[in-house]
Amino acid sequence: PSPRSCQPNGASEEALRCEIEELKQKDLALDQEITQLLSEGYNLEELEQRISLLHEYNDIKDAGQMLLGKLAVIRGVTTKELYPEYDLELSD
Repeated sequence: PSPRSCQPNGASEEALRCEIEELKQKDLALDQEITQLLSEGYNLEELEQRISLLHEYNDIKDAGQMLLGKLAVIRGVTTKELYPEYDLELSD
């Protein structure tokens, strides 16, 4: 079964089996992705470094979004209205 296709009908043992199956599918997909990246010349240390940097980037972006939200509340405007003022694109 594909992830999220399991809809257990309330039986906790069945729900756990379903969750285990979904986790096995995710594990298999991640193993395949790692194999693909290794075949493209990446090494595990480089991948771990990139993942670490992505987490750091996302944390910083989240903090920035939170600050923009607070500033928007203080000014009584939407966050979207602040983007041009700080040279941000809506896709940022």
